[in-house]
Amino acid sequence: MPATLKSPEGTGIGVGVNAWVWTSPFDRDSVQLIAKAAAMGFGVFTMPVEEPQLIDVAATRAALQENPLRLHISGAYGPTRDLTHEDPRYRKESLDYIEATLEICAQLGARLLVGPAYSAVGKRRKIPPAQREREWELAVAGLTTAGKMAADYGVTLAIEPLNRFETDLVNTAAQAKRLIRDVDLPSVRIHLDTFHMHIEEKSVYDAIVLAGSDLVYVDASESDRGTPGLGQVRWDELARGLRDIAYRGDCVIESFTPDCVAIADAAAIWRPLAPSQDALASEGGKFLRDLLS
Repeated sequence: MPATLKSPEGTGIGVGVNAWVWTSPFDRDSVQLIAKAAAMGFGVFTMPVEEPQLIDVAATRAALQENPLRLHISGAYGPTRDLTHEDPRYRKESLDYIEATLEICAQLGARLLVGPAYSAVGKRRKIPPAQREREWELAVAGLTTAGKMAADYGVTLAIEPLNRFETDLVNTAAQAKRLIRDVDLPSVRIHLDTFHMHIEEKSVYDAIVLAGSDLVYVDASESDRGTPGLGQVRWDELARGLRDIAYRGDCVIESFTPDCVAIADAAAIWRPLAPSQDALASEGGKFLRDLLS
């Protein structure tokens, strides 16, 4: 395994930003966003790996050495990256992608690979219970393999429930909890996103408490995917829940720009969500620091 860049240590809840706020896919030209995030006062940066071959590890490593942010990596799961697919070649493609991304995590000192690794985003159907159970079993088997690979790289997989319009398999914290219990590996834990919770959960607070010590990563995304604090998400419940479970992970702004056609289409971003992406990041960061301080 290649030599790794050590991730900075920290205590308390770190506030971060995902590169998707500005760009997609992340490539060598995107590396300058690390310095931008640091200049805005963020202590955490999430780098999406949509195509592993686009990641310039050396340039990213140098940027992190100059701007020692804590790095997380987000997976991207399109139609051919699907651990629940009936065709084994797509399940293999998903595992190959996860392993390539885990290697990047290890090289850059990222300890979390976050996202909905269990299935392809956008896969939403009404299917018979027997097929649903079969796909659940495939997800468990695939995540068991991926979780063992993650442990070998010193990385934790943080599994994210998505809303009903983006997946039909795992929509709630309760389903995520069941999934990681079925996998039963310490390297497979939970990632929650306020946008999806706003749609699917009866209570943001209850979802956080149910996830409990298994919660290792939180996306801060407003009800319209715009600037955190300017929509309908119950941020008070988020803060209270994180405090009550003694959460010590990070809270990372996730939003998207309509200028990035592929990701905008996947996330249904048809209009600007803020006066500028810089304003979304800076104003959202201040809101979260005040909320979680």
